Amino acid sequence: MSGTKVKAGVIGATGYAGSELVRLLCRHPQVQLVYAGSHSYAGKVFSDIYPNMKGVCDLVLDDDNIANAAEVCEVLFLALPAGIASNQVTAELLEKCVVIDLGADYRLSDVQTYEAWYKVKHGSEDLLGQAVYGLCELHRERIADSRLIANPGCYTTCSILSLAPLLKDDLIEPESIIIDAKSGVSGAGRSEKLGSLYCECNENIKAYGVACHRHTPEIEEQLSWVASGGKSGKGIVLQFTPHLVPMDRGILATCYAKLKEGVDAERVSQVYRSCYGGERFIRVLGEGNLPETRWVKGSNRCDIGWKLDSRTGRIIVVGAIDNLEKGAAGQAVQNMNICFGLDEDTGLDAAASFPM
Repeated sequence: MSGTKVKAGVIGATGYAGSELVRLLCRHPQVQLVYAGSHSYAGKVFSDIYPNMKGVCDLVLDDDNIANAAEVCEVLFLALPAGIASNQVTAELLEKCVVIDLGADYRLSDVQTYEAWYKVKHGSEDLLGQAVYGLCELHRERIADSRLIANPGCYTTCSILSLAPLLKDDLIEPESIIIDAKSGVSGAGRSEKLGSLYCECNENIKAYGVACHRHTPEIEEQLSWVASGGKSGKGIVLQFTPHLVPMDRGILATCYAKLKEGVDAERVSQVYRSCYGGERFIRVLGEGNLPETRWVKGSNRCDIGWKLDSRTGRIIVVGAIDNLEKGAAGQAVQNMNICFGLDEDTGLDAAASFPM
């Protein structure tokens, strides 16, 4: 790529994921942020909403018109609720700019599955075949040639990366998978909700979306793809239960599965290091070394460790990410870097911040 900076825009710039995108893009040496759109704060200065960005991003916020943004951007990040992007993204718009959607509209390949889980009508079913699932470590080659990238969800990123090597090498019984995951409150977004209030969250932990969380089919579809060697195969059905915990940010996914006969600790270690040994953003901690969210907070990294339980014949794999980084904005920038031929860690090389 030439020395010209990539012109980028963010729609939904004042939400948690959107504001994190603005922060990352402003420190990216090969990006110029030219458009920041917001439905709630159009006409206001971004740094007045987020004073930590004074002198860094003092853009006046535009409206959240995707078509207008596409006229001036080479890449457009959409940090919007489900159902909005699919009604505004068109084939004509994709000819003007690359779209990286942080919402759910293009993550699932089957429109009926999407509409059943999200309870909204999909507005551009014809584009689903063009969309690439933006989990970089699994779909890097397709991402590089894509104009429409579906940035994965936070729970899904952590869960899929934690389990993929085991399924890729057929080391576990697919029907035995159980995922127990915890998220910080920022995962619920910045809009006002009773369940996100301090007094509702502090000193409390709760399960939610039990047996019906929207990330479930996303995890199942991608793990099915991995298990079948990148081909259509028997769909994996798993148990996924998310929990809300009283911290600002972070995801911890504890994944359980039955090991196949003869699989030992050495084989498991070999598979993880083979899959992820060359990955810049995945740290394989190994047997008995379990991750914590504080060691990935503020970074684009995913830490993975595991423990084999000889008594039950199960493996317990634990993954940790920052839900706003590798689970949202950081991964979106990683997708952009791949798509525009930049070094993958450009603008994303910061270590986790501690204490924070």
